[in-house]
Amino acid sequence: MSDNSRLGESPTFMQTKSFWQVLGYSAVLGVFGAIAGLVFLGVTGVGERWYGSTATGWFEGEPWWIAVAAVAGLIVGLLRKLFHTPRKTPGLIEDLHEQHVDSRLVPQIVAISAVSLIGGASLGPEVALGSMGGGAADVIARSRKLDDEAAKTATLAGFAGAFGGLFSSPAMAVVLTLEIARTSRALFGRAFYASVVSSSVAFGIYFAIAGSVFLDLYQVPTYEYQGWNLFAGLALGLLAACVVVVSTLVIKATARAFARLPVPSIFLPVIGGTIFGLIGVMLPLTNFTGSEQLDTALTSAGTLGVGLILATIVAKIFTFAVSTASGFIGGPVFPIMFIGGLTGIGVNAIFPDLPIGLTFTCMLAAVPGAIVAAPFTMVLLAAILTQVGALQTAPILIAVATAYLTVAGIQFLMANRAAAATEGGTDPDVPGRGEHAP
Repeated sequence: MSDNSRLGESPTFMQTKSFWQVLGYSAVLGVFGAIAGLVFLGVTGVGERWYGSTATGWFEGEPWWIAVAAVAGLIVGLLRKLFHTPRKTPGLIEDLHEQHVDSRLVPQIVAISAVSLIGGASLGPEVALGSMGGGAADVIARSRKLDDEAAKTATLAGFAGAFGGLFSSPAMAVVLTLEIARTSRALFGRAFYASVVSSSVAFGIYFAIAGSVFLDLYQVPTYEYQGWNLFAGLALGLLAACVVVVSTLVIKATARAFARLPVPSIFLPVIGGTIFGLIGVMLPLTNFTGSEQLDTALTSAGTLGVGLILATIVAKIFTFAVSTASGFIGGPVFPIMFIGGLTGIGVNAIFPDLPIGLTFTCMLAAVPGAIVAAPFTMVLLAAILTQVGALQTAPILIAVATAYLTVAGIQFLMANRAAAATEGGTDPDVPGRGEHAP
């Protein structure tokens, strides 16, 4: 048979019964992901509506926020004690790499994450949503006795279904899931179609009920693309790498400080909540996930001032570090995007000749892109959130690649130094790419 006669043939895996069964399960996971997302985001959104503040300036927060954050910390501590929650729970990136979620941990992760987000912790919803989607897939895989390949496919479909509504784009959910998961070549085809089904079903339900959530969230002024924008993207990528390295060191130092506190573990979240609650009163933009706060900052960019912007960036890094170190549970994506986006606003404030559409979009993608080897996810995310033009995505990709390669190079050099110092018993800090390392 000639090669041309094979052009219309479907892949071998599509000729198996298990593939079509998993597609059916993927549709179910899409329905579940949409409902879970609507309920979870509706519940956790109570916190931001309760605070009900668009304050941006120094000490414009309300003092009672401190009490709310401390009480949330106490509830988190009690829940961790009740559930016997391990100090370190699996994170989004880890679960995607493993392509498996332990469904037994899902209820406690969701409950603690919900309290964390309502209380104002600097964390995102993606860990809880991904856990629910992947956990539902785990239940299906065990109850239907799926083989390893089918179980992994269902898990990735569960993640895509959980993210289909969250990011207001099935394409975004599929790219994010598969690019971070790094599936084997044999699994990729199955996972792609299963993820498309689940994310599309989830998006359809989610959009019909809630409408788009993050599509065009950040209104940036349009700018005309010019050749020098690529060099600007290179410089912004280097800046993003610096932000990530500093952030990683702050997170490690904060984690060590909390680990050494001579108090029962149940009270660590109380201390953490009190700290980020106090910082929230001083710098209100540091509260919560950072998605709506970044929109507020972008809208008010001309009135914030360089000092306030820089202080908020540093404070957000610290509140994220405190939130994770003290026992709150949540995702890193949205806080890291806040740090990146606000840094882009700061660059424009210092160098007003650089279009804010350029600085904001590049930094929004490059800071998280310096951590996760998912450049297309980050470029697509920035494009969806800001609706920039096709030409304007070129400097974003340059910024993301530069940031990631720079951090990888620093990591390589530091790892070599650590290996050389092993005989002396020293352990230099190595900026890494962990679940909670911005």
